[in-house]
Amino acid sequence: IKGLVLTHGHEDHIGAIPYILQKIKLPIYGTPLTIGLLENKLKEHHLGKVDLNIVHAGDNIKLGKMEVEWIRVNHSIPDSCAIALKTPLGYVYHSGDFKVDFTPISNAKGVIDLQRISQIGEKGVIAMIGESTNVLREGYTMSESKVGETFNRIFSEKRTNRIIIATFASNVHRVQQIINAAEKFKRKVILSGRSMVNVIETARRLHYLDVKKDTIIDIKDIKNYDEGELVFITTGTQGEPMSALTRIAYGEHRKIHLTPNDVIILSATPIPGNETDVTKVINKLLESGAEVIYESLTEIHVSGHACQEELKLILNLVKPKYFIPAHGEIRHLYKHAEIAESMGIPKDNIFVMDNGNVLEISQNDAKFVADVPSGEILIDGLGIGDVGNIVLRDRKHLSEDGLIIVVLTVSKEKMEVVSGPDIISRGFVYVRESGDLIEDVRNVVKKTLDRCDRREVLDWSLLKNNIKDDLKSFLFHKTKRNPMILPIIMEI
Repeated sequence: IKGLVLTHGHEDHIGAIPYILQKIKLPIYGTPLTIGLLENKLKEHHLGKVDLNIVHAGDNIKLGKMEVEWIRVNHSIPDSCAIALKTPLGYVYHSGDFKVDFTPISNAKGVIDLQRISQIGEKGVIAMIGESTNVLREGYTMSESKVGETFNRIFSEKRTNRIIIATFASNVHRVQQIINAAEKFKRKVILSGRSMVNVIETARRLHYLDVKKDTIIDIKDIKNYDEGELVFITTGTQGEPMSALTRIAYGEHRKIHLTPNDVIILSATPIPGNETDVTKVINKLLESGAEVIYESLTEIHVSGHACQEELKLILNLVKPKYFIPAHGEIRHLYKHAEIAESMGIPKDNIFVMDNGNVLEISQNDAKFVADVPSGEILIDGLGIGDVGNIVLRDRKHLSEDGLIIVVLTVSKEKMEVVSGPDIISRGFVYVRESGDLIEDVRNVVKKTLDRCDRREVLDWSLLKNNIKDDLKSFLFHKTKRNPMILPIIMEI
């Protein structure tokens, strides 16, 4: 592997790198903010010296027989780029995550470089990999600057209220607009959430944020200001259990306690699958008496991903021979394939791929040739990939039905039970309040033991299975529940 090239610094694009580097050392290339955010992650993993290389939009590097060019695009994080990979057969264009924004927060220098994308298309693109996140949405994605106008309006209307805004930590442009509104209306800014503090510190150090010297204050100094002089920027837009906003909603935050004078703004959309968690947090915030503003009520969030007309524009400029929709669920990929076909790309030249598929492109054709191992690697504490299906099945079973432990002491000499059975319940029923059921369980185990002859008493495996089978049948009949049953036999 000649190198790892990065399009931008979002977690789903750089989060696995520390784990990859534990397996293989390789040079990494990315734009300044992307590398800055990656450095934070690498420090947490204590990986020592890593070959990090900073590039800028417009730069070219040679990797083996290929050249890599970074092309500026718009997204919800600064320094986002598409990748043009020059190969002996022509260019491969990787869109990265993008949208088309003609009025970005980072001024005219931050506008997507449609001219260069068009030039690459004219030179001949053999294949395009295109992101599909917003392919189900018609029209165009609104400009990020629209959110700034909404913030200014809310800050103007809520001059005496304390304002708490939740957004993605990596959305530096959004944070900049909150800071702009805070400075305009003479408010101090407090950051809450570890990822928010880390990202903002990195963005300030690399001059991606324009902040006056005394705008951001420490959370311990909030007692020195009136509520109308404060705005909090926090993490937790997806209802994450340990995030700052969730802890605030449930009254578990050490410094921030809600009052009816608070205005809370959720400046993000729920990622598919997170809707329930987000709704729970919104409900909890509303119960405190605070006012909650979220996307369906006002324009306090715009997406960082292209809608259908922007996707069509890029397809029209790139004019790829082969098209591979990516970065989406199956329904997104098929919709993007349908749009590409409507733009004139032959159906046989469009490949909807699964993770692990290998597409081989030659001078004359493209075809699937193999599969490589792929799938999820679970990170659990310090363990990497050591939690398999059996462990996950047991955890699910325990979480849903609880645990019954049966403890027996058996005499090896006399070949008989000398103590027990003792019954311990965890997550199934509370023993002190379920005395009759526990006594019934004990009697079932005794009957099982009475049924076993002396040889079975010494055959632990057979005895355990008999106890499990009899108890499982009894408990399901009695409670319609199926707890995990764990017999423990001690020999003396």
